[in-house]
Amino acid sequence: MQVDGPHTEEEVLLFRKALERNTTLLTVLSRASTLNLPNWYLAAGSVTQTVWNMVTDRPAETGIDDYDLVYFDDTDLSWEAEDTMIQRGHRLFADLSTRIEIRNQARVHLWYEQKFGVPCPCQHTSTEGAIRTWLSGTALIGVRLVPPGEEWKVFAPWGLADILSLTVRPNPSSGNKMMYEKKVARWLQIWPTLKVIPWPKSEQFGEQELETNT
Repeated sequence: MQVDGPHTEEEVLLFRKALERNTTLLTVLSRASTLNLPNWYLAAGSVTQTVWNMVTDRPAETGIDDYDLVYFDDTDLSWEAEDTMIQRGHRLFADLSTRIEIRNQARVHLWYEQKFGVPCPCQHTSTEGAIRTWLSGTALIGVRLVPPGEEWKVFAPWGLADILSLTVRPNPSSGNKMMYEKKVARWLQIWPTLKVIPWPKSEQFGEQELETNT
């Protein structure tokens, strides 16, 4: 497993052990590698919550609403191009009893404000750049399989410590305090032992606080 971000060997072993408990996640990962999505990751809630479920001794898929496959393709920003990928995914995952969400991160700025009520933090230039703007540190993790041997590649710019310690840390660069607090309220109903760090009053981390996330 290749991990792009701060980590220890023990954290990597625990992280992988958690993901391997979720057979749906493993199926999505394996099939997604055949879609040829550019710069793709399985990311966000399904990854985070699979780990939380291991740490809290719950069934692997507890609380998981969907599985997010994100990719980046700025060669065609039309809805039709993205929908072509979405429909391919629908056919590929049709037999699974869960929802697979496929989204082109190059198009996020086109619909973000209408959906979330605040301006998009920026126009993304990569999938990794998009992930860095998500609501909390525990969501800043993406996983994909890399051929030819399909090795696991993990993008975790804030590391794996928070997700394994049930710490929910806000990411003010997302610019969406209201959505962060809404998500936290839902999570606490399912995982009440989460350690939630409030949104900072300044809405920006100081340099020292940022260093604690690496």
